[in-house]
Amino acid sequence: MSSILTNNSAMVALQTLKSINANLAGTQNEISTGKSVSNAKDNSAVWAISKVMSSDVQGFKAISDSLSLGESTVAVAQNGAESVTDLLTQIKGKIVNAQEDNVDRAKIQSDIVALRDQISSVVGAAQFNGLNLLGGGDDMDILSSLDRSADRTVSIANITVASADLRTDQTVIAGDATYVAGSATAGAAAAVLNATQTQALNIAGVTAGVAFSIGLTGTDANSSTFAPADYTTSADVAGASQIVYIAQEGDDAAAVGAGLKRAWDLYAATNSLDTNVLNFTATATGLSATSGATDGTDTISVRVDTMTSATNGFEAGGGLEALGGVDVSTAGGAAAALVSIEGLIQTAIDSAASFGSSRGRIETQSNFVSKLSDSLKSGIGAMVDADMEAASARLQALQTQQQLAVQALSIANQSPQTILSLFR
Repeated sequence: MSSILTNNSAMVALQTLKSINANLAGTQNEISTGKSVSNAKDNSAVWAISKVMSSDVQGFKAISDSLSLGESTVAVAQNGAESVTDLLTQIKGKIVNAQEDNVDRAKIQSDIVALRDQISSVVGAAQFNGLNLLGGGDDMDILSSLDRSADRTVSIANITVASADLRTDQTVIAGDATYVAGSATAGAAAAVLNATQTQALNIAGVTAGVAFSIGLTGTDANSSTFAPADYTTSADVAGASQIVYIAQEGDDAAAVGAGLKRAWDLYAATNSLDTNVLNFTATATGLSATSGATDGTDTISVRVDTMTSATNGFEAGGGLEALGGVDVSTAGGAAAALVSIEGLIQTAIDSAASFGSSRGRIETQSNFVSKLSDSLKSGIGAMVDADMEAASARLQALQTQQQLAVQALSIANQSPQTILSLFR
């Protein structure tokens, strides 16, 4: 049956043409945008995943910038620490020369002062964008990663670079000194040695700015080798030991023990004390005191004191502040300086090595972040990018189908004209 009111052939042809036009529009959109999924309407699930991953890529770009900034800052600190190490090595050479009697120690001392001033200059200039990791300040946290868990929770990770203190400056702290015996204060320890004994002195409660000192009392029964006053007399604070270490930021018991050990070695060398009678060893928990006296009638009481208020006369400064006390103008001073310089060189070496290790870690993380960003971009592209070769072939086919559909619709629209012949 033919009808002039309902042209089924035309409707079929029209729907076919609409479908072809829709597919053609989609293909042309892929070609123009380069994406098979350019908005949520195309594929909501894939679009949502790609947007989350794209945001992570932007985050990793910021992380890459942070790592670059951090690496530059650490590189400056590393170069500064290495320069300080070289300068300290030169100072050691001068100190070794001063051990001879037939030398001009005054001129050698002048050279040492000049090298010490150069160290101060290097440390002061070793900053990047105002941050100096050699000035004894806070540690630096470098943004290193963006971690997304399975429940979509996002967290960040940091690489912490420990600062170093290679300052040579000394600052006198005003106030009165109050020392409390080790057994009566938190973070202190005491021991009694008789004859050849070893005793651990465990240190706890370490806080930056608190002074720790080695205190000694005892009885020298036969006036042979041990005189406590030689180890405790102080011109600065009455009754306080000169063997002092002031805790720096980040110090623990081991660091305080090592600092007191260096102070002991320097004090003993300066005052020509017999370390075979009494000596100390730094440990992971503080100090170990050893008595080498063979006379059983001598009793040595050893303690670690903590200072409960500010000092008057003690000087708290940088990690290389002992350089200020290096004086080779006398034979005794030259001998003491030789003991002191070893610890200072090791401090600088440890700092340079720490910065080098941190710099290597930052560089490794930076390379990883770069590769990870590339992998994320590739993954996003695999999900949303258009296959341009396939799109080109599909475009040609759809254009041909469009032309045929238009022709079919034209033929279908002419069908009612045939009905007129029935009425002629």
